[in-house]
Amino acid sequence: MGWGSAYSLFNTVADALIEAEASDEIKERALTKVIARLQEDDWDTELDSLQSYLDDPAIVRAFANNDIVWPE
Repeated sequence: MGWGSAYSLFNTVADALIEAEASDEIKERALTKVIARLQEDDWDTELDSLQSYLDDPAIVRAFANNDIVWPE
């Protein structure tokens, strides 16, 4: 069984980084680690979160660093 509530957790962290005006490097590095940890706990709504941030290249790269990409 997957962990759907991770969607809310991830989005909260990503939104906080955006609101704090974190650099792209910080967003990518921090969220790459957050995504990896959530995946270890069987996160199954990754694409829902990714979809929310498709306009943020640093966040898209963080997902890609964990082999999660938006389907073409």
